[in-house]
Amino acid sequence: MQYNKVGEIMYKILIVEDDELISKKLESFLKSWNYDVYRVVDFYNVMDAFQSFNPDLVLMDITLPYLNGYLWTEKIREESKVPIIFISSATDNMSIVMAISKGADDFVVKPFDLNVLAAKITAILRRSYDFVSNHNILEYQGIRFNLDDNTVSFQSSQIELSKNEAKILRLLMEKKGTIVSRDRLMEYLWKTDFYVDENALSVNVNRLRKKLESIGIVDFIQTKKGLGYKV
Repeated sequence: MQYNKVGEIMYKILIVEDDELISKKLESFLKSWNYDVYRVVDFYNVMDAFQSFNPDLVLMDITLPYLNGYLWTEKIREESKVPIIFISSATDNMSIVMAISKGADDFVVKPFDLNVLAAKITAILRRSYDFVSNHNILEYQGIRFNLDDNTVSFQSSQIELSKNEAKILRLLMEKKGTIVSRDRLMEYLWKTDFYVDENALSVNVNRLRKKLESIGIVDFIQTKKGLGYKV
């Protein structure tokens, strides 16, 4: 997710649908709901689009060029818990069962009412990112992060984070269960045209880990070699 100019949350939705008419209609409709939308056009490299766009929710068709939606969902599930809604003309129970078994969160049959789809998306985003009801508090696995004063509470202990430590933790918690690339973290931390040593990110992550460990939060931030970090 990201924030617009007035501080409102903008969720990112990836559309994996090879019918261009449907995908463009979905894109236009979802943008009218203030979502940031990206349509996959290269169906040989769906994972490249997924990793670069880093969506908060995926709309996935079953019948696609190269690999079907079941297989792409399996690949996404290898690295992310991002919500996935299948959109398909298949109406048989086996297709629905297969989609759910591969990791889908919901299944919508074509043709569908766009407003019904929007309601389902809203409900799933609310369940998946449960902290959004209070924009100033992020909570996950018993860890409570107050964005107002950059404090982290766990059980009966509390610590205060530096500005960069807080920004790292915020992005990772907002994308919980998903790998956040080093490049995205560096861009988020240092939005500048000047060169920043990559080691600076490692130093900040290590400082954050040590602070979290000081109040009993151990192995919360995981390093995914060659990819980035996740919580």
